[in-house]
Amino acid sequence: MSLKNKGKCVIFSAPSGAGKTTIVHHLLKQNIGLEFSVSACSREPRPGETDGRDYHFLGIDKFKENIANNEFVEWEEVYTNNFYGTLKAEMERIWSEGKVVVFDVDVIGGLNLKKQFQDDAFALFVQPPSYEELEKRLRGRSTETEEKINQRMEKARKELAFASEFDTVLINDNLEEACNKAKSLVTDFLTQ
Repeated sequence: MSLKNKGKCVIFSAPSGAGKTTIVHHLLKQNIGLEFSVSACSREPRPGETDGRDYHFLGIDKFKENIANNEFVEWEEVYTNNFYGTLKAEMERIWSEGKVVVFDVDVIGGLNLKKQFQDDAFALFVQPPSYEELEKRLRGRSTETEEKINQRMEKARKELAFASEFDTVLINDNLEEACNKAKSLVTDFLTQ
């Protein structure tokens, strides 16, 4: 993979709705040297999302072009024609600033990143307290159709089986406690 300026990275993965994004945003405010890796995706922005801040919204054709040009560290077709991935240029930008890359990615993407970066990566699996609570959180967003919620719940069933392959499992049954525990775990990794 020929990335220059290779540094450390922290990977947060979880089923959709487990709270990983909220925890990552909390950590980014703590000034511990982390910089968010903005993922690329093929989908359209949701209300309130900004290109370059929330995701790099590439569209299907541009995403496939970037795949063909080997511009991704990792990528996955999460749902049919719904691609997500990490651009090499995004990691290079963060490492060149002397910061640690922090990822908020799906479970398979997180495992792929951990496999590539090994000891330079710390992979956390954010687990909801229960499958039922996860469904309640997804429904509470009010951003998804019933079909999408069912897709996400089916995917979550499969993803929960991968938790033990991560460096640590962080159960998010109390958001404040999960955020504090995440900060402690990440700080320990950064000072190794």
